[in-house]
Amino acid sequence: MKILQINTTVNSGSTGRIAEDIGAVLIANGHESYIAFGRGHQKSKSHLIRIGNKFDMAVHLLITRLFDRHGFGSKRATKRLIKDLDNIKPDAIGLHNLHGYYLNIRVLFHYLDKKKIPVIWTFHDCWPFTGHCTYFDSVNCEKWKTQCQKCPKTKMYPASLGWDNSIKNYQDKKAIFNSIENLQIVTPSHWLKNLVSQSFLKHSATCIHNGIDINQFKPISKIHGLKYKWQLKHKKVVLGVASTWDDRKGPSDFITLSETLPTEYQIILIGLSKTQIEALPKTIIGIERTESISELALYYSVADVFVNPTYQDNFPTTNIEALACGTPVFTYPTGGSPEAIDTETGVVVGKGDIKALQEAIITWCETKNSTTVQIKCKERAVAHFNKDDRYQEYLKLYEKSSVQN
Repeated sequence: MKILQINTTVNSGSTGRIAEDIGAVLIANGHESYIAFGRGHQKSKSHLIRIGNKFDMAVHLLITRLFDRHGFGSKRATKRLIKDLDNIKPDAIGLHNLHGYYLNIRVLFHYLDKKKIPVIWTFHDCWPFTGHCTYFDSVNCEKWKTQCQKCPKTKMYPASLGWDNSIKNYQDKKAIFNSIENLQIVTPSHWLKNLVSQSFLKHSATCIHNGIDINQFKPISKIHGLKYKWQLKHKKVVLGVASTWDDRKGPSDFITLSETLPTEYQIILIGLSKTQIEALPKTIIGIERTESISELALYYSVADVFVNPTYQDNFPTTNIEALACGTPVFTYPTGGSPEAIDTETGVVVGKGDIKALQEAIITWCETKNSTTVQIKCKERAVAHFNKDDRYQEYLKLYEKSSVQN
């Protein structure tokens, strides 16, 4: 088979790594893999196709900012992509994030409908069935179930500083995304699968949890150098990791937590900008974003607990990365975040309940056997989130779609 995936990034960030890993599984099983992307790529095993350029993205950004028509710019860039598709003639197409200022959904789906190419679309958020936002639970909005209008998140990603076009966006998406018959929707969480069933989409969804490389994300015993560097010898380490630390990831909750935890606990946050690091209280160690898996695995391994105080999310990859490194996960009941753990590998506390979070961390660290916890966390990651198993499920979907076509 020839399989072409489309995503904002390649081998960078969680969705970019997922696309890359699916491509690697395809290649390992004798298929050809192509990935078309908008920006931000690392070295890839797949054939890469850049969609548009910086100018195209700038114009799309302007259209979004002024007219709230995200996903309806980049016509020229998407038409060039279609020429590539005609040359490659893929047997099936895998879609991931279509938002990100790089793709025109109307042009793309008109082509997919015309060519009857099987499509496997992985939803990494709620954008495909809303009139604007990627998540709505932080504002308790349910307009997406019937008709988006007067959007409470217009000024948030993908931000519009001008019009609120959520009514038209909703109606257009409903028509466009229901226009093709040969579509299989995949969600990385049961939470999102349930939302899809309540949306305007006529296609049902299959849940395939995200997977990670358990040979790279694993407990590392040689952590003395890192402990010496940050003076962690007698500390209990509370770790937080995000690709971007905006409000939805709960950075302010870490600041409040740092004010209430005993002095023997040290919070470390990875993925911050230089400005964010400078603004941190002295009680928190801030580190910039890294694309190094070995470095991330080292920090996961040095941590006693991993905390993910997320306010809107689908199925955070950081949770399963922590588990694979033997570190328990503490999180809020947000999206599919709790689906990564059980009672032996982590704790779920009420959203924004810092006191409960603090008590849970202290109780866990004082009562749990760290060796036993590490074993349980690693076992859960291997059993449920090994990418070699999870992405075989994608392979089966592609092979089934290709045969039916």
